[in-house]
Amino acid sequence: MARPELYPVKKIIGFDQKMIDAIEKWRSRQKPVSNVSEAIRQLVAAGLKTASPRKAIHLAGKEIDRMTDRSATSGEQKKRKDRLLKGPDEFRAIRGDHPKRKR
Repeated sequence: MARPELYPVKKIIGFDQKMIDAIEKWRSRQKPVSNVSEAIRQLVAAGLKTASPRKAIHLAGKEIDRMTDRSATSGEQKKRKDRLLKGPDEFRAIRGDHPKRKR
């Protein structure tokens, strides 16, 4: 009995040489060095993992800009917006889209 194929869905995609070079550069820094297909899978997974929080932060920022207090200085508006987007200290440690802070 043949063993089941690990990745049964195949897609043909094209890359320009600049992107292939970037993938190879990233791949060469990995330990252990993965094959090209696995490197591309890892890069896609990492991109998908971080794509949603960025979009949510972008949309939240636009909404904050729309609702901002126009009487505050631009510096104060920016400070308030940054504080809102970062969220409370208690929740920052559990967010997956930020690197863990050293204590």
